[in-house]
Parts: sequence; structure tokens; C-alpha cells
Amino acid sequence: MDLLLLCVAAGRIAENKMFAAVSGIRKDSGLWPIMKESDISTKDLTKKKVALTFDDGPNANYTEELLEGLKERGVQATFFLLGNQVEKSPEIVKKMHEDGHLIGNHSYEHVNLSSLSDEAAMVQVDKTNEAIYKVTGEFPEYIRPPFGCWKSNLDYKTTMIEVLWNVDPLDWKTDNAETVVKRVLKEVEEDDIILLHDASESSVSAAFRIIDALQKEGYLFVTVDEILFD
Repeated sequence: MDLLLLCVAAGRIAENKMFAAVSGIRKDSGLWPIMKESDISTKDLTKKKVALTFDDGPNANYTEELLEGLKERGVQATFFLLGNQVEKSPEIVKKMHEDGHLIGNHSYEHVNLSSLSDEAAMVQVDKTNEAIYKVTGEFPEYIRPPFGCWKSNLDYKTTMIEVLWNVDPLDWKTDNAETVVKRVLKEVEEDDIILLHDASESSVSAAFRIIDALQKEGYLFVTVDEILFD
């Protein structure tokens, strides 16, 4: 757990640096411009954005059920996939892509990339990118390193953008969907990135309930690129 917290903290610092590079200022610097009423679009007035993300898939037992539920609710999500799982279930990945979800890299075998040599870490990244490309015809642009552990020097070897999260209900630790839902609804705010997994019935059920509740509160579900760069 200490390693996980350390990696997430390091990753958050990296995200802040990325944001500064993109926007020229830090999100928490207090330098955001004060918007005039005329600058606020109708969309801004009616919808608060939030991103729902799923790690460790595709799962042969639960991802298709999740995809159907997302389609029914008109929700676009982001999936960070494992390369070895992509190779096992390419048809699920194809459907995911056809449904318009954003697909990212989560390493090939869910390993701590920071504990590997640079060469071994890049194999994990490259093999997964290739597996996704073979199915979708597109190389992923975003990566979520397992445990939030990234090697900063790999930024020089890949152009991929690291994506972490703001809300983690630890859905992989419980089979109680209600617990997961409560944790998310208690913490979530506008422009947050929610971390879930599509590897259990309880997590899929929780995802649907989270979507239904937040849509009633006026939230719009978007992919992570819209959170990071809009």
C-alpha cells in the first residue's frame, strides 16, 4: 500500500507538470481567469463533466455487459487495457472501439513499470500498443501505469500521456456494489476521473448505479481527453 501511495503521489506531480505544459498555468495556482457571464456556454451552465475509467480489461465475463449498459445510457468511457487480455478477447475490444470509447494502455501483464529496466518497461508498453492496434487500427495515446507507477525517463521514449485518477472507491476490494457507489458519490466533483474495474459483477453494477445517480445530478460523462484538455 505504501508503494501504491508513493506511485500515485509521483504520478499526480507528473500530471500537474503536464497540465502546466498544456495550459501555461497550474490548475491549483489561483491564476485561472475570472470568466464573464458572456464567456460561459450553454453547455457549461447545464452539464458538469466527469470521466469514468475502467482498468484491467477486457474481461471475458463482464466487459460486454458493461458495454451494453453504457450504450443504453449514452455514456462514453475510457478503458485502460492489458495487452494479454486484448489478445484473448479481441472481439470485445473491437466492439469497445466501435462504440466510441477511448482505449488506453495499462501494460501487457499488469506489472509495476517502475520496478523494471527501461527496456523491459517499454516492452510492456509497446506489446500492448501493438495488440490494440491490431484490433482497432489505432495506437493508443494514453497510458495508465499499474499502481500509478510510471518512470519519468520513459517520457523520452514514448509520447504517451499518463492518466491517473481523482476518485478511487477500491471496487476490486469488495463485492458490495452499494459500498462502491457510496464512496464515489461522496467524493466525486466536477472534472474528476473515477477509477473502476470491469472484472466483477459488483463493479459493473456499481458503475451503472453511479452513472444513473450522477446523470440525475446533471453530470455529463466524457472520456479522459476531454477532462485533461478541454
